[in-house]
This record gives sequence, structure tokens and C-alpha cells, in this order.
Amino acid sequence: MASVKVDLTGKNILITGTTSGLGRHFALTLAGAGARVAVTGRREERLQELCSEISAAGGKSTPFALDVRNPENIRQVVAECEAALGSLDVLINNAGINGAGRAFDITPEDYDELFDTNLRGAFFMAVEVAKRMSERNKSDPEKTGRIINIASAAAHVLLPGLSLYNMSKAGMTMMTKALAREWGRQGINVNAICPGYIETELNSAWFHSDKGKAQVSGFLRRRLNQADDLDGMLLLLCSDSARIITGAVLDVDDGQSLLALG
Repeated sequence: MASVKVDLTGKNILITGTTSGLGRHFALTLAGAGARVAVTGRREERLQELCSEISAAGGKSTPFALDVRNPENIRQVVAECEAALGSLDVLINNAGINGAGRAFDITPEDYDELFDTNLRGAFFMAVEVAKRMSERNKSDPEKTGRIINIASAAAHVLLPGLSLYNMSKAGMTMMTKALAREWGRQGINVNAICPGYIETELNSAWFHSDKGKAQVSGFLRRRLNQADDLDGMLLLLCSDSARIITGAVLDVDDGQSLLALG
């Protein structure tokens, strides 16, 4: 499963938004590296399918239905997760939506849905998990909790027609730095990964169309990234080798953010 070899045996990792795309790939990768993975999302049948796939490959996972827009659901799921797996070592804030649309066309409901998912949900997930990590670390100062936020090159490169998405991911990167500063002395590392354009089931048809191919030709290396291109950074940040990495906002985008991405 994992293209980069890192041993995460004994690590308990909760990932949000695992029913498709990067979240699903992250769950397979981390389970393949030996972690016990809590997979979460709103589509329960997809969570069960993912757990079956992980189990067939020899990995360990547990599904939890979760809507990150609901703070009470967050508290419930984090508690259930720790009851089932034990103390969490890593949280990966991956749940998100893209919210395409020009500013003139965005409704208050559109705004709330995107920010409640991409930023508010990530914040309260981080807070709930960090509270528990902090208490655990008081009795075991050698422990280090990890929170990894999946942001985007859109945090600092404008994507036309995606104003809300840009805003939410920019907010996530500043949230990453703020929480890293606040929780640093409590043994919690907080970092963000900023991917560029990656082919997933949601965008594959576009990138294989003539217009999509033309867009790819404008990228620095004229190629589209794949989900497993993130494996090295993801595995590093989850591992003990990242002990002193905190507050980092890391571009993993094949140089796409060096050029206009629109």
C-alpha cells in the first residue's frame, strides 16, 4: 500500500473525510504502514467498503460515521474512537469540499456549508483531539501528539472561481501556525500539507478532457500529481522522525504553486 517505508505499528490515527479521494488513499497508506486507522465520513457504506479493503490487505481499521459540521458529533466520535482504539497519536484533518462558484452567486448557505466543513470542522476536530493528547502527555512527557491539516496550494495561490475555497484553505494554514504555537509546550505538533492538483475520482474526467489537458500543460512540469506523491510527506509527519517539525506549511505540489494555477 505505502510506496515509502515507514513503520507506524502501534500508532492510532484518526482521519476525517475518508469516503473518497485523498482521505481514502491516506487510510490505505497509513494502515499499510502498520497504524490502526479510524476512518470517518458521512457515507457509512463507503466506510465499510474501505475497512474491508484494508482488512483484506492485512491492515487494521475501524469505521465511525462523522459529520465534522456538528461539534457534538465530533466529541462523540473522538470519545468512541479512543474507547475502541486507545489514545490517539495522530489526527489528519482531511474533510473538505471545493465550493466552486463566482462570488456574486454564493449564498449565505453556500458560505456556511463550506466554512463549516473546511475550517470550522477542522478547528473543532483539532481542539477535541488536542485536549485528550494534552492530558495524556502530562503523564507521559515523551509522547508527542500529531495534527496534520490537509490544506492546499490554494492557501496562497489564487484559483479563479474558487474564492471560498481559497479563503478556507488560507485560514487553515494560519490556524496551523496558531495552534502549533499554542500547543507546542503541551507536546502537540501541528503541521499542514498543501497539495497541488491531484487526480481523483471527482476530477479525472476534467483532466482527461481537452481543456483539462491544456490546463495541465501550463503546470511547471506539465504533469498531474497522483495521490501517492503525498505518501512521503504524510508518513514523515506521522512518524517519530518528525519530532521537531511543527508549525510548518509544506507545499507538496511538484512546483505547481510557483506558477498561476487557474
